[in-house]
Amino acid sequence: MAASALASRALQPPHGHHPAAPPPRARSSIAAARRRVAAASARCRAVAADKRPADPAFPEGQNGGISGAVERPEADVIVIGSGLGGLCCAGLLARYGQDVLVLESHDRPGGAAHSFDIKGFNFDSGPSLFSGFQSRGPQANPLAQVLDALGESVPCASYDSWMVYVPEGQFLSRIGPTEFYKDLETFVGVDAVQEWKKLLDAVIPMSAAAMALPPLSIRGDLGILSTAAGRYAPSLLKSFIQMGPQGALGATKLLRPFQEIVDSLGLKNPFVRNWIDLLCFLLAGVKSDGALSAEMVYMFAEWYKPGCMLEYPLGGTGAIIDALVSGIKKFGGRIALRSHVEKILIENGRAVGVKLQSGQVIRAKKAVVSNASMWDTLDLLPPDVVPKSYEDKVKTTPQCDSFMHLHLGFDVEVYFA
Repeated sequence: MAASALASRALQPPHGHHPAAPPPRARSSIAAARRRVAAASARCRAVAADKRPADPAFPEGQNGGISGAVERPEADVIVIGSGLGGLCCAGLLARYGQDVLVLESHDRPGGAAHSFDIKGFNFDSGPSLFSGFQSRGPQANPLAQVLDALGESVPCASYDSWMVYVPEGQFLSRIGPTEFYKDLETFVGVDAVQEWKKLLDAVIPMSAAAMALPPLSIRGDLGILSTAAGRYAPSLLKSFIQMGPQGALGATKLLRPFQEIVDSLGLKNPFVRNWIDLLCFLLAGVKSDGALSAEMVYMFAEWYKPGCMLEYPLGGTGAIIDALVSGIKKFGGRIALRSHVEKILIENGRAVGVKLQSGQVIRAKKAVVSNASMWDTLDLLPPDVVPKSYEDKVKTTPQCDSFMHLHLGFDVEVYFA
């Protein structure tokens, strides 16, 4: 993980907005340290239902799409896990007429992206860096496209800077190239500026290829041939012509780890390398050796151009989860909380359902989708149905490094000038 430490600055009100009186006592997020251990960070283990406090937002026994038990034990498609990926998948399936059931082990939906409260302080447990929620069209944020399909929206506050605290000093980091060059020169040195320019000069030309593909179609395996290449071949060919030989050659690395591009440029400055790892971690949850180049090139093209902004959902990450859950329920989808899947049932070479830890069996008419990690999914499957090559690949794939995530809250009066 990057040696740099980052802290977000409190969002300012929209330009020109001045409340007539100070707002009530503000309670920003708070106070608890969460450690993710490498051997267990990706593995979500069940906790006994009677030992978990219920989420008041989702009362047990209600059948309006959220319940603590599965009353109708069958569906067209079963989705294991209610992380962002699982909820998006379930939402689109429900939107297009499938009877979908999401099974979540925890007492609230959202996976790593849920929000929670402690003593009146509200936290985001996972992602907090967002952009593109208000954009529309093929190049829009994929999550925004899903919400749009579900007829849901998430109001956001826009900002273009945050405070950064690193051993070299503290500075207000701004989106866009000009100000960041100044900060690099002040706190790190001219060589860091030169390396950052070298990186942007290399990746910006590649962005034409990244932009030719909607973000929703980008994936890191050969499945991209079916999801993107056929449909978007004309725009890809046009972008390769625009980039010229050097840019087109670089674009062949888009489905490789971003670290390969960084290494090929000979970037050595420790701050620059750590900053790149930090950006990869904030966006993808992994360092540059695990982040897909296409995602990072797309980000650089968006962030380091004039006038770009970041967005933060009003209500935190939980507002996104609430919108997805609302969309799923709107189209008849179901979510069962405290429903830990113990085993995926296989018959005649296909997934036909799941068995819960409670012993209940739920049948799937068409498919079972796992939003659990690859390691957990492997444990859910009978050993004789998984190819040995795939099993070995999963077992040798390294998990996320350990890190400490500290949430701090301050009980203070906030005044806006």
